[in-house]
Amino acid sequence: QVQLVESGGGLVQPGGSLRLSCAASGRISSIYVMGWYRQAPGKQRELVATITSGGSTNYADSAKGRFTISRDSAKNAAYLQMSSLKAEDTAVYYCNLGGRTGFWGQGTQVTVSS
Repeated sequence: QVQLVESGGGLVQPGGSLRLSCAASGRISSIYVMGWYRQAPGKQRELVATITSGGSTNYADSAKGRFTISRDSAKNAAYLQMSSLKAEDTAVYYCNLGGRTGFWGQGTQVTVSS
């Protein structure tokens, strides 16, 4: 059984920053891709960023230049550093392990509002 637990969400003003963390536990292979997705009200879940075990990253266009994904394979953890946040970044952010058919966390709410 694999469990993913996100933390670090909250309310932030436009232009602010947040750092999301994801802690994974269970039978985990280090070769898994880890990623962050988000889902805003009334919208489909969308990719934010992914990172391979080798450190290769991929970002959605909306995240490029503002968000940075990282991972600590020794700790089975992933992080998403978000800066220059906009109102349209408001969503529930989900940690993922192994792609869309893999494992998901319960999500953490990020609200960007003044």
